[in-house]
Amino acid sequence: MSITQQMAKFALTLTYDQIPASARKEARRFLLDSVGCAMAALRNEDMQAAHRYIEKLGGAPDATVMGSGLRTNAPNAALMNSLLIRAIDYNDIYWKQDPSHPSDIIPAALAAGEKAHRDVRELIVGILIAYELEMRWCLAATPGVREVGWHHATLTQFVSPFVASRMLGLTEAQTVAAAGISGSSHFTLGGVVAGHLTNMKNTADPMATEAGVAAALLAAENYTGPVEVIEGKEGLYHVLHNVKWSTDELLKGLGQHFLITECGYKAFPTEALTHQPISAALKVKNDHHLEEANIAQVLVKTTTRGADILSDPSKYKPTTKETADHSLPYCIAAALVDGQVLPSSFDEEKLKDPRIWSMLGKITVVADPEIDAMFPGTKRAIVSITTTGGQIYTAQVDHAKGSPEYPMQDEEVIAKFKANSAAVMPASQQERVITATWELGEKEMAIEEYMRLLKV
Repeated sequence: MSITQQMAKFALTLTYDQIPASARKEARRFLLDSVGCAMAALRNEDMQAAHRYIEKLGGAPDATVMGSGLRTNAPNAALMNSLLIRAIDYNDIYWKQDPSHPSDIIPAALAAGEKAHRDVRELIVGILIAYELEMRWCLAATPGVREVGWHHATLTQFVSPFVASRMLGLTEAQTVAAAGISGSSHFTLGGVVAGHLTNMKNTADPMATEAGVAAALLAAENYTGPVEVIEGKEGLYHVLHNVKWSTDELLKGLGQHFLITECGYKAFPTEALTHQPISAALKVKNDHHLEEANIAQVLVKTTTRGADILSDPSKYKPTTKETADHSLPYCIAAALVDGQVLPSSFDEEKLKDPRIWSMLGKITVVADPEIDAMFPGTKRAIVSITTTGGQIYTAQVDHAKGSPEYPMQDEEVIAKFKANSAAVMPASQQERVITATWELGEKEMAIEEYMRLLKV
């Protein structure tokens, strides 16, 4: 069988009862976390623009958009919901050889499942398919495709069609076709996250999720696609030949060993490699009770990627949210000035805060060869702060809050959801969403009914 066929068999045969309780629980936790991230983004200007675009497209009312309750076709709903989850860069993170945000694909399960009138037990299965395949793709290439110039949406295009196909009830042949259609049409340049950043930073992966749903719907009409899109002639392995691919990493343990419990949550709404430096900076500030007026210099030692892409000249003068939350200097400055980094740290007015701009000039970011040698297994950051009195205080952080090594507890996931949704969702509705999500799969409920809980 081709690699695609083996993935199709996994996606089509996985059952709710085969999934360990710990993995099912993690699926619920990631869903609640993702919904909270979406609620926090509802009023953002870019999300308002995207919603207008989706409204104008129209389409059959097969699936629901979170927040507004708009009914539209499944690809449109998958795109809009994925955009909402991704918009403030606060959803999950898995980074081995490649980075990814598997929760970007949850909307493929929601939209396709709602169209096919599936229940929430099937939703849990769909979420697990998304995580298990996406996370294995992050292990499959050495170095990761991101290291040779491709965005991780390039990997998502090979995952979303399997999720959508399962939810739509496609045959194995149709599922293989869907993977071929999506996987031969959505390679994404890494340039969407380089230099001055635009709305496309948060849009590339949702578009790959949308593409998978569209591909599954096309395949449902018996439209065909390449059956060996991964390992065949001029397939993925052949075309992206400047990395070493491991089919074993892609396929081993599918249906037996579940990786979802190894995925991380974000404690800060910022690019993943900023988390260890932010944590280290806050540790120095808090341990030594430093006020911004007492800080003379800040030295951040990190990876070459952190010193290059996240700290290039444009990152010292961020004018957009997209650039600022991918700016290591800005994130450090906000942490030292305000004592925290929240979604509000990237509001338009906050981006003009003279205290943050003053702190930016004190920050130097350098690549450390010893840290590079540990990457990506360990993403160490070392922050040294020199005070106006000449004292130097240093902190080292290897594992960010939310990582499997430093996990977020249930109450912390709930607190994050409440903080993210508070501006648009009353406390009583928050509690209904929390209860329903925590019970997913244990009580009967249609996906459509669950989506109605998310209208604000």
